[in-house]
Amino acid sequence: MGNKTFTIIKPDATRKGHTGAILAQINSAGFKIAALKMLHLSAEKAGEFYAVHRERPFYSELVEFMSSGPVVAAILEKQNAVEDFRTLIGATNPAQAAEGTIRKLYAASIGENAVHGSDSNSNALIEGDFFFNKLEQF
Repeated sequence: MGNKTFTIIKPDATRKGHTGAILAQINSAGFKIAALKMLHLSAEKAGEFYAVHRERPFYSELVEFMSSGPVVAAILEKQNAVEDFRTLIGATNPAQAAEGTIRKLYAASIGENAVHGSDSNSNALIEGDFFFNKLEQF
């Protein structure tokens, strides 16, 4: 365990045409794509995915944003995947993200921060299984 993580390229990044550049940066950082798909989440599915935040004040805004346009979901493989990917994407607030990170390059704000990345090995498995059945994971 510990060699898989999960990401979503969010609607702001897909809308601005950054999908290819973000995927290229992920590949250049040594991640192998084990599953990949583009989809448009319904508000119901976005709410289900972010249910852990249901009681937080930003929940409805998050659901609305995540269902506002296409996203790209991916399972990524690499040794130390979760930690290495969190380093690659940078801080949630792009103003605080390190130079060269995905969020520094492509995010506009804390709310429109270009990508989601799993925060633990267990969540990476749960999140990957939410978007991909076993036949879609390689």
